[in-house]
Amino acid sequence: MFFNAKKREAKKRIKEETRLDQAQAKLIGSEVDAAHKEVESREAGLTKGLRGIEPQGEGLLVSLKKGLNKTRAIFSGSLFSLSTADPVDEDFLEELEERLLSADMGVPTSMKIMEHLQTQVDSGAVKSQTEAIDTVRTVISNILDLGESKLPQSTAGPTVYLFIGVNGAGKTTSIGKLAAQFKAEGKKVLVAAGDTFRAAAIEQIAHWCEQVGVDCIGKTTGSDPSATLFEAATKAKDEGYDVLLCDTSGRLHNKKPLMEELSKMTRSLQKVIPTAPHASMLVIDGNTGQNAIAQAKEFSQIVHLDGLVVTKLDGTAKGGVIIGIVNEFEVPVYYIGVGERVQDLQAFSPQLYAESLLGE
Repeated sequence: MFFNAKKREAKKRIKEETRLDQAQAKLIGSEVDAAHKEVESREAGLTKGLRGIEPQGEGLLVSLKKGLNKTRAIFSGSLFSLSTADPVDEDFLEELEERLLSADMGVPTSMKIMEHLQTQVDSGAVKSQTEAIDTVRTVISNILDLGESKLPQSTAGPTVYLFIGVNGAGKTTSIGKLAAQFKAEGKKVLVAAGDTFRAAAIEQIAHWCEQVGVDCIGKTTGSDPSATLFEAATKAKDEGYDVLLCDTSGRLHNKKPLMEELSKMTRSLQKVIPTAPHASMLVIDGNTGQNAIAQAKEFSQIVHLDGLVVTKLDGTAKGGVIIGIVNEFEVPVYYIGVGERVQDLQAFSPQLYAESLLGE
C-alpha cells in the first residue's frame, strides 16, 4: 500500500515467521466470541460488577495491562517480533505496515506512522529495526496525547452527560458504573432512562440504579425520550443534583431519522439547563474495530462529540482502534472498559495506555 510489494525470498521468510501470529489471532477471535457471550450473560445479573469500587490491591497500570492483554499480545507482540539489530529495508517496512493495519488502527493512521518512519529512515536518523519500532512507539504515544483532557463539568448547577451509541456498545453498563463511581465520590446522581425504543432498556437502567443506590427517571417503552430528559433535567436542577447521566436510544448509526432525535433531546435539556449537555460521549465497543471509526464519523455529523467511552477492551484484540479514532477525530477518550467490575471502567490516561500497550 505504502511500499510497492516485491516478492523476494526475504519477504517469504518474514511471512513464514508471522504465520504463528496469525494462527494465534484466529484462536483469540474465537475466544473473544465466547468471552463476549459470557460477559453478556453475567451483565444480566448486574451484581458481580458492583462488588466493590476501590481497586483490590493492584495499580492502574497493572490493571490496564491485564485488561488489554489480548490487544497487547497481537499488537505489541507482533511488532516486537520485528525488533532486531538488522538494518531497515523495504521488506521490513512492508511487513511493519501490514502489521499496523492488522491492529485496527485504520489506513490513515497507519500511513501517518509509516510516512514519519520513512522520513526518519531517509534522513539516516533510523537505521536498525529496533530503532524503527521505537519510533513507532513514539509516534503512537504522540497521537494519543491530546494534552490535558479532563471530563467537562458545569460551573453552576448539575453537570449533564449525554451518552450515545449503537445497541450493544455498552452504554447502559457504562452509565451504571459511572453512576456508582460518582456516588462514591460523594456526588448526588440522577439517571435519565432515555432509551425508550429498545425493549427492557428502561428496566435495565433502572435496575442498575437500584443496585448502585442512585435515582432514576424513566417512563414506558415507546414514550418520548425528549420528554424524559426534560423531566430529568428539571428534577436535577430543582433538587440540587450534582450529576445527570442521560441514556439514549441505541439507534443504528445509519438510521438518519432516529439520529436526528438526538438533536431534539439536546434542545429539551437546554430548555432547562442552557449549557447542557456539558459532554456528549459516544460509547463504542472495542470489539467492532474499524466499524467503530465509521460510527464516530456518522455520529459526529449529527451531534458534537466531546469524547469517547471505549468498552469491552478486555475481550478483544482490536484495542488499537483507539489510536485510529483519536488520530482521525482528535477527540479525547474519557473512559475505557477493561473488565466487569465497576472500577474496571477507568478514566483514560494516554500515557498509561501507551505504556501498557507498547511497553516491554
